[in-house]
Amino acid sequence: QVQLVESGGGLVQAGGSLRLSCAASIRTASRFVMGWFRQAPGKEREFVAAIMRSGEITYYADSVKGRSTISRDNAKNTLYLQMNSLKPEDTAVYYCAAGLSAWTDRANKHAYLSWGQGTQVTVSS
Repeated sequence: QVQLVESGGGLVQAGGSLRLSCAASIRTASRFVMGWFRQAPGKEREFVAAIMRSGEITYYADSVKGRSTISRDNAKNTLYLQMNSLKPEDTAVYYCAAGLSAWTDRANKHAYLSWGQGTQVTVSS
């Protein structure tokens, strides 16, 4: 039932950068596995990145690995996704999610308990 609010999306040129933020309504501390997903028009919601409860272990989809960094600040109840070298194919609505799932379910959208409303990322050529 935790409320999540994404921000930081926008329109950028290819090669540019964005830092997405996800603010939680309650303190998460190290209770939740958190992740980012994205959904482009006409496509299924897909996994982008996840971060372990401890914040030390991360996992990325191949499509963003090397260009993105997921991090969390438990003191601020905030999740981040730094995206660099953006490509037009990164265009999508980005959602943050939180859950008590096992780490093995980190890329499974059905394993997450709470979702934000999403923030639009548009990358132009």
